[in-house]
Amino acid sequence: MNIDIKAQLMNFKTIVILLFCFIAVKAQSQSDTTQVTFTFIGDVMGHDSQINAAYQKKSNTYDYSSYFKHLKPFTSEADFTVANLEVTLGMTPYKGYPQFSSPPALASALKDAGIDALVTSNNHSCDRGKEGIIKTIDILDSLEIPHTGTYKNIDDRSNNSPMIFEKNGIRVAIINYTYGTNGLPAPIPTIVDRIDKELIAKDIKRAQKSYVDQIIVFAHWGLEYQSNPSDQQIDLYKFCIESGANIVIGSHPHVIQRIEKHKDSFIAYSLGNFVSNQRKQKTDGGMMVNMTLSKSDKSTWVSDASYTLTWVYTPFENGRKAFYILPAAQFEKNMDFFTSIEDYEAMKLFIDDSRTLLGAQNVNVSERK
Repeated sequence: MNIDIKAQLMNFKTIVILLFCFIAVKAQSQSDTTQVTFTFIGDVMGHDSQINAAYQKKSNTYDYSSYFKHLKPFTSEADFTVANLEVTLGMTPYKGYPQFSSPPALASALKDAGIDALVTSNNHSCDRGKEGIIKTIDILDSLEIPHTGTYKNIDDRSNNSPMIFEKNGIRVAIINYTYGTNGLPAPIPTIVDRIDKELIAKDIKRAQKSYVDQIIVFAHWGLEYQSNPSDQQIDLYKFCIESGANIVIGSHPHVIQRIEKHKDSFIAYSLGNFVSNQRKQKTDGGMMVNMTLSKSDKSTWVSDASYTLTWVYTPFENGRKAFYILPAAQFEKNMDFFTSIEDYEAMKLFIDDSRTLLGAQNVNVSERK
């Protein structure tokens, strides 16, 4: 056989073998990759009209289940869904602003809607004093809803911070902090985790010792009603990443702010309102951030992320305001669903404002429709 032909055949065989090995290695790599999904939700408020809407006069009870019925397919599909609980629970009289306390039925409805865990450190954590902090924790514990951010005492904090999630061999830690508590100090021995760089760095190191694959900082921060993050938010995000966290999720401004997905970090500056009675432009809705974490033998990373816009629909029914959280994209072409054209146009305005902002400012994160 001609020497050139022999050489060509050997080269061809070599290429085939190498190609086979590449495919085998790639398949092995894919099979060794595991995933877990998270959904993050913004502010769960409890204004007076929300409490009134949930009240059932005949039974003298409260029922919030209707609030979430349109959104339950979205809140229940992730492996773990986490929301910011911006009220205390169980302290009568039940009242909204300025010192919030909602019926325990609110937490029950959140759990039934598929929300798996709550962060509780925010500027309303101390609204009802020591008893309010403790009662909120007791109610969440009785409902078996994991939580972090507020604690009965130092021992409680040691047991519940960080909050750990684990599935498919992926361990994720969440730690939670607030910029302040409206001038109301946490009464001794209760604790509300406050934004403090030294504390955050210490907690990140503690979380790393728990052999977690990702660390998420859930921060209650920023300036209310501002669509752009403040310099302080940007600085704290960078500090958290430099200190060893991987993901930062923000709440408090009551409007949405941009999301950025980078190679080694992820930031959602503000998720906006999940449910509230705030009706001013941009405050009448929020977004859910959907995230997939992937893990190989070498690293864990945010492999996919998107956002889902949500809008709070408040028609009058039976003489009082009702509350329904809508997946906005699913209803934007369904004008007949709404009792008034004004409601439909308000939702459309929220959608347009949100898409304009996020379309211009987001980095590698698109809307899920």
